[in-house]
Amino acid sequence: MDFAFSPDQRLLRDSARAFLDQHVTPATLRPLWDDPRGESEATWKEMAQLGWLGLALPEAYGGSALGMVETAILLDELGRAAYPGPYLPTMLAAAALEAAGGEAQRTRWLPAIATGEARASLALLDADLDWRPEAAATRAEKTATGFALTGTKRFVPWAHVANVLLVPAQAPEGLTLFCVDPAASGVTLAPAQTMDPGTRWSSVTLARAPVAADAVLGAPGQAGPLLAALLRRGAVAAAAEMLGAARRCLDLAVGYAKVREQFGQPIGSFQAIRHKCAEMLLEVENSHAAVYYAAWALDAQAEDHEIAASIAKAYVGDAARKVCGEAIQVHGGIGFTWEYDLHIYFKRAKALEAQYGDGDYHRELIVRRVAA
Repeated sequence: MDFAFSPDQRLLRDSARAFLDQHVTPATLRPLWDDPRGESEATWKEMAQLGWLGLALPEAYGGSALGMVETAILLDELGRAAYPGPYLPTMLAAAALEAAGGEAQRTRWLPAIATGEARASLALLDADLDWRPEAAATRAEKTATGFALTGTKRFVPWAHVANVLLVPAQAPEGLTLFCVDPAASGVTLAPAQTMDPGTRWSSVTLARAPVAADAVLGAPGQAGPLLAALLRRGAVAAAAEMLGAARRCLDLAVGYAKVREQFGQPIGSFQAIRHKCAEMLLEVENSHAAVYYAAWALDAQAEDHEIAASIAKAYVGDAARKVCGEAIQVHGGIGFTWEYDLHIYFKRAKALEAQYGDGDYHRELIVRRVAA
């Protein structure tokens, strides 16, 4: 059994790393923290030209029709660079549009996403921050022209640059997914402060926000399975990005241990530091195995794909936090400073740890599936 990447997959990884090493560096990241948008339009357009935005979309809509493994490879590299932009939420929203959208919805949004002309996001969390799809508290009331949505969605990633938000709400028929225009009347966005300065979040307030009847994604009342599948995909995607952040922190720690001297010799020669770096490598390798098995399982719809996704998210969340934290310890005092780059990757990993279900949420899913 061959677990290695194919030549095409290695080419994707290597070309992505080369591009990101040139265009997404700490020197380019820091100015974006104070930018109102928080992302580079030029970088987004170049990503579209490289085919990244349509990586998993069907060829009929301008995509490459690749799978979750290739998407995980790209997200791994984006996490290593701490890329600031709406790639992950746009990718998930595009997957939802492809899976459940009508032909008119697909034609409107998927080619625009592939070319970089449109961005999208998922507004999954309500005020109680419960990731279970059935916990959605936003209400959808029927009107003469469609629906009116009322509720508050919290921590919606990159909502301020999105052209469309996918919003689950409780309609008369049951849980339903809606395409909502962020600029529509009754929709108010407010920035939410979090620990990661490279990711932007918003609270989205819906005050009888009008939604046309043809903006329903899929059948009314049938959004539960779709949202569960999106959460699994999001969990693996976030785990891949956390893996990239952990890889970067490991590289920084090992590089520093080779050049920082104490008592006339590199600190990497001391057993305590060597063992710490070895443990970090172990966590990174285990995380790699968990992420890419889960990505393959999703592509193949393997019997254990649901458990594999939860295992990847729960394990990598813990592992990335540990690796990034240990990297700071290897660096000593300099590792805690704002000017040093380590905190960029630590904060990205920590922010992703809670996205699409934290470790406790996914461990509970694992227990339920194993005990079923």
